[in-house]
Amino acid sequence: MAAPSCNALGLWVRGSGQCLGSRFILACQPFCSSAAASGTLNAQRLAEKLRSQKQEQKTKKQPVPTNPVQRRVQELVRFTQQLQRVHPNVLAKALSRGIVHQDQDLVVINKPYGLPVHGGPGVQLCISDVLPILAKMLRGHKAEPLHLCHRLDKETTGVMVLAWEKEMAHQVQELFRTRQVVKKYWAIAVRVPVPSAGVVDIPIVEKEVQGPQQHYKMTLSPGYRMDNGKMVRARTSRNAHVAVTQYQVLSSTLSSALLELQPITGIKHQLRVHLSFGLDCPILGDHKYSDWNKLAPQKLSVGTLKKLGLKQAKARHIPLHLHARQLVLPALGSRKEELNLVCKPPRYFLCSLRRLDLRMPSQDQSGDNEAGRLRAQ
Repeated sequence: MAAPSCNALGLWVRGSGQCLGSRFILACQPFCSSAAASGTLNAQRLAEKLRSQKQEQKTKKQPVPTNPVQRRVQELVRFTQQLQRVHPNVLAKALSRGIVHQDQDLVVINKPYGLPVHGGPGVQLCISDVLPILAKMLRGHKAEPLHLCHRLDKETTGVMVLAWEKEMAHQVQELFRTRQVVKKYWAIAVRVPVPSAGVVDIPIVEKEVQGPQQHYKMTLSPGYRMDNGKMVRARTSRNAHVAVTQYQVLSSTLSSALLELQPITGIKHQLRVHLSFGLDCPILGDHKYSDWNKLAPQKLSVGTLKKLGLKQAKARHIPLHLHARQLVLPALGSRKEELNLVCKPPRYFLCSLRRLDLRMPSQDQSGDNEAGRLRAQ
């Protein structure tokens, strides 16, 4: 005898003669719907939980140290290490916020502290790495990468020129090479140079420093030296480079000064060497050139440390106070007039000025916007 049939989704109950397929389906559907809804709800709760945790991490502040020296160290670290270990997109976004000029040929940024321009051993992130990202942020996803026109040291902040086209970058580089670009830096110096304005014209050469910490430094290679009270001509090194720096004191106290520096030549570490070894006024935070014989944190006077709110043991946290404040580019390409580019110093620089009782020139406090759009980092 053939077995009674029911649809494939049904269930035959022996002895009852009834097919429960429809009831089974009706009973199953609510169960599946509730399971799906529960899964969606759990996913939503998990997403909300993750979002809230992320928000807490953003808003959570590090405990403020009770020790004033530790508070000052924390402040310096916050000012100088914000962009050294971030995602390339974050760095590109920060650079875009620091743009001081942009036209069809050039983009000028305010370079932050602590970022190398080029890559190298131990460099995790540099400005050249994020130029393609920055170009896309400014001109869309089909934009070609920007090109570097010159370089600044890792610890130097301020005006940096980029070009949209490689040919334009080469033209700007030629202007720098032929010394047609006016460059002005600001530096906070330890001690006050005498006289208060002048020109340092002393060649510079790279030499190896002997001792327990063998390393290389740039140093002076003067054409004359003192011998038994008499000035005699020194034997010059073949590797020495002509280096000329014009300087002027803008503000000073008994133990520090705000200087305007105009390098006529462009030798590696020229400003730092001329100030430290030529004028005996090293730049605040220059831990490399404050002492020729060793690499060690800069030694500061008790009065300077007190004003800065630090102790000598924490002096290593002081960043280099050297800022590329102004560039004047001559007429180039479609631009018929010279371009005056000005960048405001970073926050730690301004904070040190205030602590050391140094004042910026009055025209810079009121007239920065006339020289260019300023955006502090």
